[in-house]
Amino acid sequence: MNLSYLYKQVMMSRKHKFLDQQQAYFVRFAVVHWIDVFTRKVYCDKLQESLEYCQQEKGLVLYAWCIMPSHVHLIMGTNKEPMQNILRDFKSFTSRYYQKRNPKLSQRK
Repeated sequence: MNLSYLYKQVMMSRKHKFLDQQQAYFVRFAVVHWIDVFTRKVYCDKLQESLEYCQQEKGLVLYAWCIMPSHVHLIMGTNKEPMQNILRDFKSFTSRYYQKRNPKLSQRK
C-alpha cells in the first residue's frame, strides 16, 4: 500500500471526499462545538459498537482509530459500500443516539 494515500486527509469540506475507493484514507471528525462527549465510557462504547457494525455490515475496513475526548481519528478503507456512504450512515446514527441521551448536544449556541 502506498503511504502517500494512507495519510490523505479528507477534511476539505463538511462532506468527505474519497477519490479512490481502493485506497485507505485518514479521516477526522469532531463533535459539534468540540464538546468532550467521549470522556464517558457509555459514549465510547456506543461509538465502538457502531464501528463494529459498519465493519460487519457495510464493509468498513479500519486500519487504525483513536477516540479523543471531542473528536475521532480513523484510517479507513472499504471492501463493499462507498466510504462516503459508510461515514455518512455512521455519523448520522451515532449523532442521533447521543442527542437522544443528552439533548444539550443538539442545542445550538
